[in-house]
Amino acid sequence: MPLLSVREATKRFGGLAAVDRVSFDVTGGEVLGVIGPNGAGKSTLFNLISGLTPLTSGRIVFAGRDLARLPAHKRPQIGMARTFQIVRQFGHLPVIDNVMLGGHTRTTPGFFRSLVRIPTVLANERRLRDAAMEWLATVGLEARAHDLAGYLPHGQQRLIEIARAMMAEPDILLLDEPAAGLNGAETAHLMRLLRGLNDKGRSLLIVEHDMKFIMQLCDRIVVLDHGARIAEGAPDDIRRDPAVIEAYLGKDATSHAQH
Repeated sequence: MPLLSVREATKRFGGLAAVDRVSFDVTGGEVLGVIGPNGAGKSTLFNLISGLTPLTSGRIVFAGRDLARLPAHKRPQIGMARTFQIVRQFGHLPVIDNVMLGGHTRTTPGFFRSLVRIPTVLANERRLRDAAMEWLATVGLEARAHDLAGYLPHGQQRLIEIARAMMAEPDILLLDEPAAGLNGAETAHLMRLLRGLNDKGRSLLIVEHDMKFIMQLCDRIVVLDHGARIAEGAPDDIRRDPAVIEAYLGKDATSHAQH
């Protein structure tokens, strides 16, 4: 059984199909990339999977569970977490507090228990803080744990997002343009980090514009154009696919590639 199964996923805005009957699977431990030209429907597809946007039709099944009625804020509880194209930090809070917020999606002690701060709640907070420090060490930001998040450079804020998402202990991590705005050294560090997460059994689903990054990291790639899936396969196959070349570069480039 696939870990994640997208079946005929469709999202219409009025008469426009932003995502048009897209289907694919992600197996356990796989790194799957989603690429396509601007306006191809990648971000809308991601929002459908993570629950931020409701489906017009189709199904999304995660670990055997249909997600149609599961709101976005509850998806981390079943093993799905995501990052965003535009980093979202609480800039006035320390880095470690930003990361700890990701762990609260799986630990909800209840309002009244929190008010009285019983030992169980205090122990849980200590556990979350320890876990946050471990993830900050993993992403390379342990030394910045007590700095205000808003003062960190863009590349490090991307890493905060990943650490926060991993606090939910997800089986699959959805990454929306994780390499956007990173320099060469930061992109290389991100590549090593994501490979390390995958080596430990996490599935990754990545939307990305950086073709070199996606080709090196992914096991398989799904290509969208005008909301529809036009290709799916291994990176080498996608690189040579005439439909993909045409989508990115036009028909003239396709004819040149075939000759």
